[in-house]
Order: sequence, then structure tokens, then C-alpha cells
Amino acid sequence: MNYIHFTGYDAQHPDDFVFEVAEGYNCYLLLVTHTPARFYIDDMIEEYPAHCAILYPPYTPIRYSASTDIYSDDWVRFSSDETFVQNFPQTNRPFPISDPDYCHNLIQLLTWETSLWTGTSRSFHHAKADGCANQSNENNNPVIAQLLRILFLKLRDDVLHHAVFPHDHTLLMLRRQISNNPQFPWTIQYMAEQLHISPGHLQLLYKQQFGISCMNDVIDFRLRKAKDLLVYTEQSITEIAEQCGYKNAEHFCRQFHKNIGLTPGKFRKNMASHQNFQ
Repeated sequence: MNYIHFTGYDAQHPDDFVFEVAEGYNCYLLLVTHTPARFYIDDMIEEYPAHCAILYPPYTPIRYSASTDIYSDDWVRFSSDETFVQNFPQTNRPFPISDPDYCHNLIQLLTWETSLWTGTSRSFHHAKADGCANQSNENNNPVIAQLLRILFLKLRDDVLHHAVFPHDHTLLMLRRQISNNPQFPWTIQYMAEQLHISPGHLQLLYKQQFGISCMNDVIDFRLRKAKDLLVYTEQSITEIAEQCGYKNAEHFCRQFHKNIGLTPGKFRKNMASHQNFQ
């Protein structure tokens, strides 16, 4: 059984838009964004690109906001006991959708069908939207049920197979450059400029592609190079720090110890003892 409380498409808001329902709704909320947005995930603000979807289950906190000059989305507030909803593989976190127009058309049809079935006119709710409909009585409209099923099967496929971003190739090239030259003065701003995207967008795409933040990846590649130099050369700690992109040896030693669990000197000594033992 499906119960559509409110649904709408092409909602638009200015750059200061913030939407928050601290205790959540007593039903599901599905959003499909047309523009970049900021979502509050695990008490942190995370920036996501346009054309993402998020499913909020009942009674879960909801908070998101605009991140550019305008915020726009499609949305559905609904109740359902269908397994394709209750067993949806990802909730409370946005994910990219591979065919935004297809999902938009489904929600548009869902809005129209809900309006026709209930006899309600398009109205204002949640946002200034081109289309919006509400439903005050439970219904068994098979068209609405089928549209909702098709939409969720499409979104489920995107979650499980991950939508392909147009920057995948350039991200791989960027990571190869970092791997080959970890000593360069890498910054998020510089890396974003290489891909002609915003720093926030870069951080999102990089984490989704490689499972690690871009700056943590830089640190990992620097420390890999440092370990090789500690084992296979007799260079001083200061020289190794410089070759790995650190401005001073103290910073290098602190970061090495934090990530490896040993000081550079102790690591070199342990590796030398191990090689001698062999």
C-alpha cells in the first residue's frame, strides 16, 4: 500500500535556503536534486553535486541547504509498506543518479497522477514549484504504485552500480600525478582547478571514486615514498622530508608517527633489523 502525502517537481529556492525538520516526518521523504546542495550527514556539512537523490526514512532528522545561487529539486513525501521502499539499500545519504531526466519525468508523472486521482489542484507546499499535489485519502491507484516502483528500481540500480561521472578519467589522471609526484605542493584548490570544478565538488567525487579524501591520499603517497627512502637510502630524515613535500622535518615526523605508528628513525631501524635477520 502506498500513500502519497505531498509531491512536487522543479521546486526552486534562493541561495540562503535551508530546510530542516529536526525530528523528521512520520513518513518517507525522497529528494532528487537539480542543483548542487549541502547535506548535513553525521553532524557534518557535506557538499554534493547536482543530480543526486536521497531517501529519508520516517522519524529521521532532515537538513539540507543551497550551495549555489539557486537550489532546485523534485520531492515526494509518502508512506509505503512495499519491500522495494523498506529494503532500499541506502538511506540518509545522497547518491548520484545516472539519468536525471528519467527520474524527473517519473516524479512529474507521479505528481500529475496524484492530482488527477485525488481531485486536488496543484498547490503550494514545501517549496515554490512548477507542480505540486497533495493527497488526503489513502488510495490504491495502480498507476501511482507502478510509477513509484519504477522510480525506486531505477534509484536502487544507481545505488548498487554507482552512476558514472564525466570526470572519472581526469580523476584517474590526477591521482596518477599525485602518485608519481607526491612531493608537489598539492592543495584542494589547485587540484580542483585542474579539473575545472569547485573544491567541494572535487572532494565529493574523489572520495566516491577512490574511497579516500584527496588530501589524505596525498599524505598516503608521501608516506609511501618516505618509507621507501628510509629503507633503501641512507639519506637523513630532513632530506627525506624535503623530498616528500614537507617544509620541515618536525611536521614530517609527526605525520609519519600518526599514520605509521612509529617515528621515521624507529621505522628505519626496525626495517634494517628485519632485513639483517633474513
